[in-house]
Amino acid sequence: MKYLLWAIGVPVGLALAFLVLQTLASERVEVVELTTTDEAGEPQTTRLWVMDDEGFQYLRVGADGSGWFSRILQNGEIQVRRGDTTTNYTVQQRPEKSEKINAMMQEKYTWGDSFFAIVLGSRDGSIPLELHPVN
Repeated sequence: MKYLLWAIGVPVGLALAFLVLQTLASERVEVVELTTTDEAGEPQTTRLWVMDDEGFQYLRVGADGSGWFSRILQNGEIQVRRGDTTTNYTVQQRPEKSEKINAMMQEKYTWGDSFFAIVLGSRDGSIPLELHPVN
């Protein structure tokens, strides 16, 4: 019985520790809420990191994409809530700024950015997404 408890407890404990670490890594510095629309027309909210550079805000998508990025490509216009302000944007992919935005995000999000690079893979090929307000 004692071994069964260990066999169950250790993996559960490790999973919980990983979830806590993941939450700390992703939520301890500024996070924005991105709202996109799915195929059924329903809003989908995703929490993401944001970076400011040269008067623009940037999100970053990994080289292998994501559900939220696919919805951006399908619908074009997005909504971002940053603090108490919600704004509609269009998005321009800026792969030529990848190294710069990656370095800036590493500086801003520190060990959290390193944690996700290890867990999800390298930041190589990530694409900065430049946000342009809709007038």
